[in-house]
Amino acid sequence: MLQRIHSGGQTGADIAALEIALEKGFPHGGWCPKGRRSLAGPIPNCYALHETPSEDYLQRTEWNARDSDGTVVFTIAAKASGGSLRTIDYARKHRKPWLHLSRENPGHKGFSCRLVHFIEEHGIKTLNIAGSRESKEPGIHHWVREVLGQVI
Repeated sequence: MLQRIHSGGQTGADIAALEIALEKGFPHGGWCPKGRRSLAGPIPNCYALHETPSEDYLQRTEWNARDSDGTVVFTIAAKASGGSLRTIDYARKHRKPWLHLSRENPGHKGFSCRLVHFIEEHGIKTLNIAGSRESKEPGIHHWVREVLGQVI
C-alpha cells in the first residue's frame, strides 16, 4: 500500500507530484539540489524536500531512486531520454523496480490502472515520481496531475 511519494521538485512531472500530495494531504518528501534549485527558481518550502550537498541535478535524481521502493517515470514521448533515462538507469543501478509511462503509449489498461498495478505488484510504500521537465515536454505537468489524482 502506497504510503509516501518522493520527487525532486523540478518543473513538470516532479512538481506536479508534489502539488497533488500537498493538496490531498498525502505524505511526501525526497531530495532536491542544494539551494532548492529548479528551472523555475527555488522550490517553495511548502514541499518537504531535503537538499543534497550538491547543486547537481544528477545527485538528486540518483538519491531519489535509491531511497524509494520503486520509481515511475512520466514522459509524453514514447522513449525516455535525458534526465528521465538517467532516472531509469539509477533505478536499475540500485536494483529498484521502475515503470515508464508514456502518454503516447497508453496501453490497454490506462495509465492509472498500470501505476496501481505496479505499486501493488512490487509492494511499493515509497514511490519516486520523476519525468520530463515542462520546458522539454509541454503538457506533462497537467497529465501527471491527472494520473496521480486518480491514484492518490
